[in-house]
Amino acid sequence: MKNRKKGRIIRYLLLATGAVVFTLPMIYMISTSLRPNGALYEYPPRFFPKWEALTLENYRYILNQSKFYLNFLNSAVVSLSTVALAAAVSSAMGFVLGKFKSKGSQFLFALIILTMIIPGTTLIVPQFELATKLGLIDKLLGLIPFYTAWVIPFSTFMIKGFVENIPGEIMEAAWIDGADVWTVYAAIALPLCAPAVASVSIFNFLTAWEEYPWANTVINDNSRRTLPIAIAGFFGQHQFTQWGYVFAMSVLTLIPVIVIFILCQRFFVQGLTAGSVKG
Repeated sequence: MKNRKKGRIIRYLLLATGAVVFTLPMIYMISTSLRPNGALYEYPPRFFPKWEALTLENYRYILNQSKFYLNFLNSAVVSLSTVALAAAVSSAMGFVLGKFKSKGSQFLFALIILTMIIPGTTLIVPQFELATKLGLIDKLLGLIPFYTAWVIPFSTFMIKGFVENIPGEIMEAAWIDGADVWTVYAAIALPLCAPAVASVSIFNFLTAWEEYPWANTVINDNSRRTLPIAIAGFFGQHQFTQWGYVFAMSVLTLIPVIVIFILCQRFFVQGLTAGSVKG
């Protein structure tokens, strides 16, 4: 009994320590966004600003910039388009690979797994050449199809595991009643796979919302920039980095991510766990 209690205390201490380690960067980011730009260089340095030194000036400056709303809109269009396209393609592929077993489907699935191993940075040069030939430079369309291609393999892998757990009797009954493949997919498989689709969609949204290297490579037009590029624009501006503006914009950028995760966390957990148990 004592050993069990001691083990529980140790687990809670480890969890508490991990929580502190993971939340400290965010706390520091928020505290820095609430102090003047020059206060970051004060000596001795302070992790938390003085109460009387707190200010919303950094947020006022960002929210008064019309380009912030344009960057926000660009990120929203790119991220939501990526989520929608990836959900449509990966759910269909996951359905086919999960329920129609053949040598061809096994080869295709192995090929999908292989693409997940390739580091994304190694593909920037050929992707840039492809985007140039297709005339996608300085366009949001230079981001959406590439982001979609990045996230489809992982999404298909997750949804396939979920589809395999759908009882075969349900689909067999639909076949007997005369339903075709598209009807079974749209009316039976897709609704049952909603938790898996929702969980991977969160990952896909984060990927498109926070991606910087490829967006910075393709987008040079200020009117087409997404939020990560806009945040990077404050580095070195006016001969020094305006950390107050950087962290204030970073906090505002995190708000949609936090809201989406809170609203979809039930589907997120269910989608991650349901495909892991064979039944």
